[in-house]
Amino acid sequence: MQRTSFSDFKCPVARALDSVGDWWSILILRDAFQGLSRFDDFQKSLGVAPNILTRRLKHLTDQELFERRLYHQRPARYEYVLTDKGRDFFPVLMTLFSWGSRHIPEEDLAFLLGDTAGKSRQTVLVDTRTGEQVTPENTSLLAGPAADDEVRARIARMRAWYLGIDA
Repeated sequence: MQRTSFSDFKCPVARALDSVGDWWSILILRDAFQGLSRFDDFQKSLGVAPNILTRRLKHLTDQELFERRLYHQRPARYEYVLTDKGRDFFPVLMTLFSWGSRHIPEEDLAFLLGDTAGKSRQTVLVDTRTGEQVTPENTSLLAGPAADDEVRARIARMRAWYLGIDA
């Protein structure tokens, strides 16, 4: 089945999803942040079919989230190393982790989020300029340089919705 491309969408969420791919890709990135870098290790961790893993790793490499590096010559073996773009996915992954942790029964949690000293962490998204927590109630979209009339209308609908006004 051919995947729909969002590469021409104006929305950063859609474009980011196009880069990352799907749930397998997100889990591959999760495993990379846990120290995995080799095909066999990803496959063992995820239990994913080799053809699916091959396609996902190629996509993540094409999207520049991974760099493919030869680590053994005969036979040729490669590892997948996070790029700066790939490392920039870490906050997204931690946001998913935190959201999942809040909505999974506590007795089902096998992992908790903590700092390197072993103390638990609680995450929130904050504005780096003000330190204010980012919430649906205090956040709005603004028109960017590529905004057209359709985008501006969508922003107006969003603002009206948040203010409780019929638009």
